[in-house]
Amino acid sequence: MLWLVVAALAVRQVAAILRLPPSRRLTDLETWTGADGVLHIGGPLYATGKFTGTPFAGLVLKPLTRSAEQSLGVVWTFGSLLLVVLLGVVAARALPGEVSRRTSLIAAPVAISLLMLSLPVRNAFHLGQTSIIPVLLVLLGCFAVRDERGSGALIGLGAALQPTVLLFVPLLWLTGRRRAALSATAAFAVCTALAWALMARDSWTYWIHHVAGAGLGSHPDGLANQSMHGALLRFGLHGPLEIVVFLVLAAAVSVLALRRAARYAKDGQLLLAVAVTGCAAVAVSPTAWQHQLLWVLLAVVGRVGRRAADRMVWPAVVVLVSTLPGTMLLPNMAALYPVRDNVVLLTALAAACAVPFLGRTAPGWDAAEPTVYATPVPARWSRVPLLPFWRRVLIRPNLLLELLAIRVGYSVYSHIRAAATGGRSTAEAHGRTVVAIEKALHINIEHWVNHAVVKVHWLESFFNFYYESFHFVVPLAILAVLYVRRPSDYRWARTSLSFATLLGLVGFYFFPLAPPRLMPGLGFIDSVHGVQDLAHPDYGAMTAMTNQYAAMPSLHFGWALWCGVTVAVLVPKRWMKAVALLHPLFTVSAIIATANHWVLDAIGGATVVALGFGLTYLLAGPRTLLAPPGDVAPPGDVATPGDMAMKDVAGTGVGAADPSSGPTPPSSEPSSSEPEPPSSEPEPEAAGAG
Repeated sequence: MLWLVVAALAVRQVAAILRLPPSRRLTDLETWTGADGVLHIGGPLYATGKFTGTPFAGLVLKPLTRSAEQSLGVVWTFGSLLLVVLLGVVAARALPGEVSRRTSLIAAPVAISLLMLSLPVRNAFHLGQTSIIPVLLVLLGCFAVRDERGSGALIGLGAALQPTVLLFVPLLWLTGRRRAALSATAAFAVCTALAWALMARDSWTYWIHHVAGAGLGSHPDGLANQSMHGALLRFGLHGPLEIVVFLVLAAAVSVLALRRAARYAKDGQLLLAVAVTGCAAVAVSPTAWQHQLLWVLLAVVGRVGRRAADRMVWPAVVVLVSTLPGTMLLPNMAALYPVRDNVVLLTALAAACAVPFLGRTAPGWDAAEPTVYATPVPARWSRVPLLPFWRRVLIRPNLLLELLAIRVGYSVYSHIRAAATGGRSTAEAHGRTVVAIEKALHINIEHWVNHAVVKVHWLESFFNFYYESFHFVVPLAILAVLYVRRPSDYRWARTSLSFATLLGLVGFYFFPLAPPRLMPGLGFIDSVHGVQDLAHPDYGAMTAMTNQYAAMPSLHFGWALWCGVTVAVLVPKRWMKAVALLHPLFTVSAIIATANHWVLDAIGGATVVALGFGLTYLLAGPRTLLAPPGDVAPPGDVATPGDMAMKDVAGTGVGAADPSSGPTPPSSEPSSSEPEPPSSEPEPEAAGAG
């Protein structure tokens, strides 16, 4: 099955390249094409400023001068595809420690799939770059070739194509492979000298004028350059001061990374050592373009954390950083720009210098501390939960991974919402359909409410403020409080909200709908955005940030209703529940009064929220959990099987279990006719998890 995924990704990648017109595919490779459509190497390599490789890389391309451009593009694409497959197979076979048969079977297709999805590989395919070759040569030299001279020769050849690969020479020396280190140095020197002899002018330009290629290609301070040199330029350092700071930082990173890499190599984790050294090479390189950042993905093999729940955090971070742009990982906030713009560099530096990867002799290397799971109380229907393998976790999830998941999920939500346009005519036609349905149901109150509120200035200002201010703040605040105070309830609430949002996207995509304020001829007043030009709704400032036709269902009201229901379920007092429900009441009033939604939109929002809670119940079981006998759970999260009576879902006191949750489980404690003395310990509460 996994190999089918690999095949599908390969077909997709090849199709994505070859279906483009010749002027838009393999754009770096096209810098070599001449007027007759054939590859040529006429004139200086760096005259146009587009070629950024070493002179030896240009020399390697000379045998291709007789290939036609069209056939070269096809051959180049399929050749790169084969290199990626070979790279994935070599990396999978180099996994440290004893690998189970199941892991050995899935390692290669998983590695190849991750490589196909990674931004460096996709960028290398699109540009027609050779950046996959140095990584493959290093892995072949470290894992496939037994002879040290041959191993060193491959690494030296990779260094001739990408000079920062020379950082592997001291790694070879520190790990006792000194003959390989000398061979790598000699191979690099021979290849570079050959390029000097045959292409002296270009070699001078690359090595002397541009100091090992620094400044070639795009602007060195551009976001595409994810090296420390590029980051320092973006931070405003220039001239001699920047050079001195860069050299000092590069030396410190190199020394620290090589010491760590040598330690991991001696520990039997040679692939991790290679990844750490490669990440350091990315950081200390004068220029590290996106297609050269493949080393970061190799760091996924490192194990971090002694608990099983923490083991997936580092791999998830590496995969997300390697496959998604920084704009999807972090919000568009000025304070986070330094992190967002340098997220790959920061990940490479963390892997090279900071992340505490476990050694093979460390406790928990083979068997991490198991995660504590709880069992939901019996449901009314015996088939619930429908997914019994969806095990319920008691502890709170890792904060970094949770924040990344929320941000990536919201980015996907925003992209789908923005893509679900459907066109103005379709959205307005759906709007007229909604108006007709509401008239038939006698709930078409939007126009009356809109005009009545606009006539009362303070009420209009209140609803405008409420509409614009609390859509994101309140849900995030509730999730934050639950994460800190009630981790199991946080999982339950987060899962329900996720389901509701996913269902809302279905409505956005299949039923684009013009809100009342964008319906021509109906006389609605847009109290929030002011008067709009309905003839060009796609070009105003109001449509710059979101798709205005993603109105059905109203997740503005849906999220507010989720907030009210979640708080009402969890708080102990009735007056608290009533206050919690004021938020969805004010929100539905605001979206109607400001002409941003129809009444049916609000009904749709309530429907997806109800379905979200219902799906969570059906798939994972009731919110209330029971801890397994003998397990210690944080107070307020679970009730033990020995409790004959459980607190209600709000944790307000001991009472009978909810009949809808099924029969109360039998007590594991022996019964006694004598009253028990009062306990000084608080009785554990019943709570939920998702």
